[in-house]
Amino acid sequence: MDSPAERIRKLTDLLIYHSEKYYTQDSPEISDFEYDALSRELRALEAEYPEIALPQSPTRRVGGRILEGFTPVTHAYPMESLNDVFSFEELYDFDRRVRAAVEHPVYVGENKIDGLSVSLTYENGIFALGATRGDGVTGEDVTENLRTVKSLPLKLRGDYPAHLVVRGEVYMTEARFAALNARREEAGESLFANPRNAAAGSLRQLDSSVAASRGLDIFVFNLQNARELGFESHSESLEKLASWGFAVSPDFCRCESMDEAVEYIAALGEKRGTLGYGIDGAVVKVDSLAARELLGSTAKAPRWAAAYKYPPEEKRTKLLDIVVQVGRTGVLTPNAVLAPVRLAGTTVSRATLHNMGNIEAKDIRVGDTVIVRKAGEIIPEVLSSDKSARTGEEKPWHMPESCPVCGGRVFPDEGGAAYRCVSASCPAQLARSLTHFASRDAMDIEGLGPAIVSAFLEKGLISSPADLYTLRAEDIAALEGMGERSAEKLLAAVENSKKNPLSRLLCALGIRQVGTKAAAVLAEEFGSLDEIAGAGTERLSQIRDVGPVTAEYISEWFSLESSKALVEKLRENGVNMTQEKREKGTLFAGLTFVLTGTLPTLSRAEASAIIEANGGKVSGSVSKKTSVVLAGEDAGSKLTKAEALGIEIIDEAEFRRRIGE
Repeated sequence: MDSPAERIRKLTDLLIYHSEKYYTQDSPEISDFEYDALSRELRALEAEYPEIALPQSPTRRVGGRILEGFTPVTHAYPMESLNDVFSFEELYDFDRRVRAAVEHPVYVGENKIDGLSVSLTYENGIFALGATRGDGVTGEDVTENLRTVKSLPLKLRGDYPAHLVVRGEVYMTEARFAALNARREEAGESLFANPRNAAAGSLRQLDSSVAASRGLDIFVFNLQNARELGFESHSESLEKLASWGFAVSPDFCRCESMDEAVEYIAALGEKRGTLGYGIDGAVVKVDSLAARELLGSTAKAPRWAAAYKYPPEEKRTKLLDIVVQVGRTGVLTPNAVLAPVRLAGTTVSRATLHNMGNIEAKDIRVGDTVIVRKAGEIIPEVLSSDKSARTGEEKPWHMPESCPVCGGRVFPDEGGAAYRCVSASCPAQLARSLTHFASRDAMDIEGLGPAIVSAFLEKGLISSPADLYTLRAEDIAALEGMGERSAEKLLAAVENSKKNPLSRLLCALGIRQVGTKAAAVLAEEFGSLDEIAGAGTERLSQIRDVGPVTAEYISEWFSLESSKALVEKLRENGVNMTQEKREKGTLFAGLTFVLTGTLPTLSRAEASAIIEANGGKVSGSVSKKTSVVLAGEDAGSKLTKAEALGIEIIDEAEFRRRIGE
């Protein structure tokens, strides 16, 4: 029988092998169930014998370590940028410069992955250090987060050298990007603009478990110390990197001439929309490492490589119709129905028109010949219409006056560019509304997240927030993954939420521009939901932190029959709708706070509430009138400005000390 140390070693090696087969080679040999069983056994042994757990253990991929900050790392080998070219003519100019110094150069063509460049160091085959590019000379230590990238080998295989430094690109697949943004939308969080931003933001999380949840991947494209290890060509080093277990730059091609490199780039351009991940071009590199040394580098980039950037592909097609999609926040988004057209490697028949303001500004009409492209190589959008191709049969389009999903009234945002359905019972936004209702800053129903809400809706258990208070334990327990104990805990949390103060209920209702701050002010001013409902626009607009626009939104919401019905059902189910006026403290009287970054335990809403309860004010921008900046992780320009103005900066620990905690 194996000793614990021997069994841990065997399990670690076995899991590394199967992880590489699955994530790097896409040829799994065992089922997910079998892999999970091995992983659970290893976790149990490591928990019992933590002192003999191995640093390359796959269990470390789930993350969990919280960093105080990122440590600077000086790169042993500079991480240079590349010179961009935008035409084949410029590529041939690059080739002429290379041939002036090198006879018969051979090139390697590679995908230019749209991600975040990192340096990886291995000692005796074990991943030891990972750093961002930074300025090319100094980056940041993101080792813990890189350990969570499952396509990155924690232990190499074969005849690897004792010391190895490689360069790669961390990226997020389009499928994972779409799933991540869907989860963030359900949770009411801001969306990432594109997969590259999502990958970069994920890799720079101080909590490595967050990075692990994002499902990042990596391609390795350069062996930084190749010459020291005796390699003569770049293509040879890529093949060796693959043999050691790395996912190398996909579809790289050795090209005997620039003509072959141009053919490679053209072929890659035809299929770039079908790869499943973003590329923003192709890279052409001199293959010979000796020739690279001869060519050298400028102050910023090597003379032996060039990055070809694909121009945005634009196509003409017919706009057949405009249909409206109702988002989870109630926004009505017009989408173009197109005659199918091939664009960036895929067939496109739908494209976003963004909003009514965009349609009016570009004078886009149903029946127009339009020009379309993929924004960021991913999302099809209509750029413009060809007015010279009009026949007179084209029809102007207008936003519907009622929601196409629920039939409720549609209200324009201030400025009229966006339109929104505000019905509390609209099915298109029900899941998001319910998730918000139960969220931490609203009714704070622990355990009621997006997945459970979706399960309730799928089974027809709820159709409005009020239905949460009539759920039965046996119905909840019957759901997959729940059970009696989970049902009891959830029902206890739902019951406890009935006692929440009015401010939480008001925030939970999802009235536009009524967040935690405005809800707290309104609750203290009026004391009951009925008083707020009957106050009228003029009275509401006089309240601090409300104003005329928000007052109009509040009045509109309470005037809807669906809103009245929801309030009555909540009342019948025993939800509290009153709040006593609270006397404010004086601890922060006369002080103006600005919050920036992510605090360790407090949400911004909670910190703001504490500040205002103690007589202080919270502002959204830093100025000479700012007294204190409360800063968390990933604080940005507000922190920089505060430092420049000499404003006092404190963290959450100091903030808690000042309020007596």
